[in-house]
Order: sequence, then C-alpha cells, then structure tokens
Amino acid sequence: MLHRALLPEGLRDLLPPDAGIEAEVVARLMAALASHGYERVKPPLAEFEDNLLSGAGAAMAQDTFRVMDPVSRRMVALRADMTPQIARIAATRLKKAARPLRLCYAGQVLRVNGSQLRPERQVGQVGAELIGPSEVSADAEVILIAAEALADLGAQGLSVDLTLPTLVPAVCRAAKLEPAANDAVRRALDHKDAAALRRAAGAAAPLLAELLKAAGAAEKSLAKLAAIDLPKPAAVERARLGEVVARVKRAAPGLVMTVDPVENRGFEYHTGVSFTLFAKSVRGELGRGGRYRTGNGGGEDATGFTLYTDTIVQALPPLPAPRRVYVPFEDGAVAKQLRAEGWITVAGLAPARDPRGEAKRLNCGHFLDGGKIVALT
Repeated sequence: MLHRALLPEGLRDLLPPDAGIEAEVVARLMAALASHGYERVKPPLAEFEDNLLSGAGAAMAQDTFRVMDPVSRRMVALRADMTPQIARIAATRLKKAARPLRLCYAGQVLRVNGSQLRPERQVGQVGAELIGPSEVSADAEVILIAAEALADLGAQGLSVDLTLPTLVPAVCRAAKLEPAANDAVRRALDHKDAAALRRAAGAAAPLLAELLKAAGAAEKSLAKLAAIDLPKPAAVERARLGEVVARVKRAAPGLVMTVDPVENRGFEYHTGVSFTLFAKSVRGELGRGGRYRTGNGGGEDATGFTLYTDTIVQALPPLPAPRRVYVPFEDGAVAKQLRAEGWITVAGLAPARDPRGEAKRLNCGHFLDGGKIVALT
C-alpha cells in the first residue's frame, strides 16, 4: 500500500509557516491590484471542456486535465490557467460592463505536466486583466502594476523581459514560407540555434538571424531592431514595443528591461507586446503576461499578467517571525486584549506546570506570567 503522505508527482502539501506566508503574499498582491481599480472575480475550478479550451484557452489544451461530469454527462476540464476564464467572463457575464474592464483574480491551477524550471503541477496564481483598450498605455499599465506590486512585497532585483510573439510569424508570412518551414524556424529560434535557422528559413534567414542577435538590454535591442528592414506588419509591432518601453521607462526609470524579439514559448495565444518578470537570484519566472484577444479569432483586445505565488515567495526577504505568546489555561480575557494589540495567542487547554517549557514546545516566543508577557531567552 502507498504511504499516506505520498502524493502524485508535482503535487505537495504546504505546511506552516509556508502556507501562511503564501496566503499573506496573495492578500497583499490582491490589495495592490484593487488599489489600481481592478475588481476581483472568482471563476470555478472546472468548466465544460469546449468552453475552457476555446479562444485563448486552446494554447493550454495539452496541459489540461479532463474528467466526465456525472451530472451533465459532458466532459469538463480542470483549469490549467485562469486567464481564459477571465476572458470568458468578460465576453459573457460582463459583456455589457463599461470598458476598459479591469478584473483581478487569485486561485490554484492544475496542469498535466510540469517543466524543468517549474516541476510543480499545482500552481498558485494571482493576476489582472485589462479588457477592451488597444492603446499602448494599457500595455504599459499592466507591466508597471505587476512590477510595483512585486517591489512593494519586497522582491529585489526585478527585471522585465519583453517580447513580440507576432514578429516572427509576420516575417515568415512576408517570406511566404511553407508550414513545415515555419515550424522548423520556430524550433530553431526557440533553441537559439543559428545554424538550424539558416537551414530552415531560406531567403528569410538573414533577417531572422538579425532578429535573433537583437536580444539584450531594452535600449540596445531597440536600436538594433530599428536598423532592420522589416515587413510593414512587423515594423508596426516594433514601433509599438518601442512606445511601451518608453512609457515604462518614464514611469519607472529604475526598472531593468530586456527585449527578446524572437521568444515565443509560453506566449502562444498572445497577439502583441508580451513580457516575463524575473528577480535576481531566483530560479524561474515570477510571472508573465501580454496582449491577446478574448475570443476565438475575434473578441476584444485585452492585456494582463499572471503571477506565480510559489516563485514570488522565493524572491522575498525573510519575513519577521510572528509574535506568538503562550497563554496559560483560563486566561481568555487577557488573550482577547493581546490579540487586539496584534499578538497571536496560543491558549493552554489544561493547567501547565511549566508555562515556559510549554511556550517553547508550541513554538511561541513569549509566554504570559502573572498577566505580564515574558520573552523566551
């Protein structure tokens, strides 16, 4: 028989104090989003498969668990990402709400497979979606809010890596590459393989190679991109990226920004400027976001981001230990006053011969002795 503590791969229990820390992170992030006018919604854990995996959700099909709903006898899917659910809510329940529509959310998602950088299959998400506007100012707003919320939490060494998932497809369309060649180009760019790119891209190889070499610090990257003769649709995307960088730079001059114009992995449903958030000395991404459409080939313009609570916790400095005080048996009135003063009280459920030892055993830094708080030494 399986040991009762054994869990499926990629799933884990979150124990004290980590579960409490994560809850505090979620609460503070949601408060930050609310302060910018983003209103909270709470979508269900599971939806009908056809709805959840349409539109923006189609990109998550390979990562999504499906089960048979015994009530409706239809297939339902457990969410692998919350953004498609917010897009559905905006397009249906909030279709007539005033635009721009600012929504935020927090919850858990479940995925079929983890990755090398993120082996966890259950992930906590906090995010925001700005639905309706097509202006560059909307792209800048979500980047700035995400960075501000993380910085206010205490995350150090933040950086934003920007990309244009539609840039390479625009170049490939202009070069009239065959579908098989498009796929080969995509694989070569994903692996930053210049030799494979030359073999796959044909006449478009020199231009795509220049895009590959343009990755780097935002200002230098934009300068390299400006020198490349791009097809008109791609040039429009390049100009928009430059405007977003300029707006973010004016509002947050200390924020580190980089550009990778050919990155696409994880941005399959995005339709414009997209980004990933990192923190110094933290493995993996803190979050990602970007522009997309809420419908399946139609819908509205939207942009937003999703933050990952497990990685964020790793990026934060150690939180101060909570003030826990052991309160001996039947001192409830005093305990109520202490809680009003911000203490965490741990009540004795029976008389204790050694209150000091009991406090230590129950992970308290203080104990109550004759109505006075005594610190453990």
